[in-house]
Amino acid sequence: MPKRTRKTENLDTVQNARRVSLEAIALSETVELTIVQKVMREMGAKGGRIGGKRRLETMTDEQRRRSARKAAKARWANAKKTA
Repeated sequence: MPKRTRKTENLDTVQNARRVSLEAIALSETVELTIVQKVMREMGAKGGRIGGKRRLETMTDEQRRRSARKAAKARWANAKKTA
């Protein structure tokens, strides 16, 4: 017995119209960032670069050790799952 295939002509008119409109929207949709969005994106990237250094300066030795142990456990947990 041959496999059944779903063809677009089997759709009713409403389903077909919806499919066509969704395809048209997907093709024509281009996102243009505003000036404010561009500035905010740059500020966020800059803050991310600064954040790690500042956090390291403000943490105590004990906090750094705890954070490093937690990171090492997380890395080893992932290594055990894949192995």
